[in-house]
Amino acid sequence: MKVLIAEDDLITQKTFEKNINEWGYEVVTARNGQDAWQALQQDGLRIAILDWMMPKIDGVELCKKVRQRKDSKYVYIILLTARGYQDDVIEGLSAGADDYMTKPVNFMELKARLQTGMRIIELEDKLIASQKKTKEFASYDSLTNLWNRASILEFLDEEFEQSLREKKPICSIMVDVDHFKKVNDLYGHLVGDVVLAKIASRLRRSIRRHDKLGRYGGDEILVVLPHSGLNKLREIAERLRLAVAKKKIKTTSGALSVTISLGCASSESFPRPSVDSLIRASDRALYKAKGQGRDRAVVHKEKSLKKGRNSGENRRR
Repeated sequence: MKVLIAEDDLITQKTFEKNINEWGYEVVTARNGQDAWQALQQDGLRIAILDWMMPKIDGVELCKKVRQRKDSKYVYIILLTARGYQDDVIEGLSAGADDYMTKPVNFMELKARLQTGMRIIELEDKLIASQKKTKEFASYDSLTNLWNRASILEFLDEEFEQSLREKKPICSIMVDVDHFKKVNDLYGHLVGDVVLAKIASRLRRSIRRHDKLGRYGGDEILVVLPHSGLNKLREIAERLRLAVAKKKIKTTSGALSVTISLGCASSESFPRPSVDSLIRASDRALYKAKGQGRDRAVVHKEKSLKKGRNSGENRRR
């Protein structure tokens, strides 16, 4: 654990550094508030001992700057000062300090307070990790372990906006399991769940790291391909199709041959592309793939669409 000592008096700073090093911490030093602020940008610096009176930026203002950051891990701050008045204590704590010590410092007391800071940081990290895990659970589909509908659409929105800013194409593929209703009717929904989960796994292994898969609804899976254009779209779709079709899926009812149909669309096909136009185009292309015999990919190339977003919802399974 790195500890920052921001103290403008060199002798005091060296005394702090010697003791804290002996306690097993890695020490980073600063002689003024500006240097301390720069040091606080380092990864792994989680405890800061700040002198109240420092050149350039004093300890109280530095506390405020640290607490205004939104994208960094929590830093435990101990504020040092020769002041001992109650109003000063309140001012320091209100600025964002976690603890307060008056000079001259009792080093055994400081050691205990650093240990308290470590425990608080560990609890903070565990809480953040727990919240992150909870958010991930809420974002995933429990059966397929893909993003759920809300999450994949949010991802598509974000990537689409970025594609507009960077003037790069983006593609979407709507995947549908062929005759999935028959699988459920003949073998039961538990087998159907296994089939869908294994299809999702095969598709996930066949895309790039920055592509995303989400369960759009039922047996439909939406694939979002940032920075991809029409020149690569059919190749990607064919790779996904073969990933499912080339090998039977093992289930409790035996090994089943399963295929998928894919409807593909690129923002390059539209003079004024939008998220809705991409989804509508993918949906319409999927409807065509079903009509042409299934187990194939169809790429949408028209320049305009008049049908609604749900044009393919009633397609034949």
